[in-house]
Amino acid sequence: VQLVESGGGLVQPGGSLRLSCAASGSIRSINRMGWYRQAPGKQREFVAQIISGGYTDYADSVKGRFTISRDNVKNTMYLQMNSLKPEDTAVYYCRSIIPLGSWAQGTQVTVSS
Repeated sequence: VQLVESGGGLVQPGGSLRLSCAASGSIRSINRMGWYRQAPGKQREFVAQIISGGYTDYADSVKGRFTISRDNVKNTMYLQMNSLKPEDTAVYYCRSIIPLGSWAQGTQVTVSS
């Protein structure tokens, strides 16, 4: 199953964006999916993950502001990002964690006034 991210863009501080991660096939067999991000000059870091039973987990830096969800009918995972900060600026990637999948091209999120 291939994953493709979309929904990035330029947003002002305090604004919101919703990222989508669309799969080429069914995601029902993907036990764990997640979002990661990579800011300029920094290593890629974990943002959030969701397990098929609905359990979610977040990096401390986004807890309370970001919400991860998945729709097994639409075969899509989402990341709702609220109260965005300039430090959230990065390329955002989705990935199948269990089973482990490859990285896609990502979607750029820029938070700036």
